[in-house]
Amino acid sequence: MTLPDLPIATPSLLFPAISLLMLAYTNRFLALATIVRNLHASWRQNHDPLLEAQITNLRRRLVLIRNMQAAGVVSLIACTVSTMFLFVSYQPGGQIFFAISLVFMILSLSLTLNEVVISGRALDMQLSDMAKSS
Repeated sequence: MTLPDLPIATPSLLFPAISLLMLAYTNRFLALATIVRNLHASWRQNHDPLLEAQITNLRRRLVLIRNMQAAGVVSLIACTVSTMFLFVSYQPGGQIFFAISLVFMILSLSLTLNEVVISGRALDMQLSDMAKSS
């Protein structure tokens, strides 16, 4: 099976998208790092079990964000290699690395979805605690 030629502009379309995703991932990571530090300080003062659950949840989210970033970086590298192959008119290499780039982009976005779901659960946990208090 032969694939149609891949224009050099096609992988180049992913560069801005990947860059914006990496920026969003970094912002999420920095926000979580601040929350973790604050929760840890609170936990050291009163050892609230709810805080322990939140810290555990945040630890999972930090791992997911790290993996999201890693998959995004691999996607960007594969996209760059694809562009390089297409630049030297080597279609098979360009097509293979573009496909790899897309697979890692899908992985990164899937991890993002998982992190968003976990984030929603964390907020539900916080709101349920507030509901019990009132």
